[in-house]
Amino acid sequence: MLARTFIQTPLSNLRPFTRSMASSTALERYKLIFFAPPQDLPKIKEAIFAAGAGRYPGPGGYTECGFATPGVGQFRPGDSANPHIGEKGKVEEVGEVRFETICVGTDVAKAAVEALKK
Repeated sequence: MLARTFIQTPLSNLRPFTRSMASSTALERYKLIFFAPPQDLPKIKEAIFAAGAGRYPGPGGYTECGFATPGVGQFRPGDSANPHIGEKGKVEEVGEVRFETICVGTDVAKAAVEALKK
């Protein structure tokens, strides 16, 4: 899965974002952002939402919240690469989707990242 390529930030580097949200909880909020092939996005969203991502902590009980932006990614595999797509040394462009969602609490953020890796 191409999305695995883009998980380069260790969990220790997760940083909470701040935004004014009506909430009765004091848990930290994180924004999870990843890139994926369009055909894989539904399965990936299902996995991260099952891990608890995408739940808005405000009134209304919103779940599975996120934002998707289509685009074109570019990369050039190096000499030591074993590319799933493209060839070593040649620039490749592929359609992909940038997806972002909220994770409330460190445990949810870590679980969502683990779900993303699978």
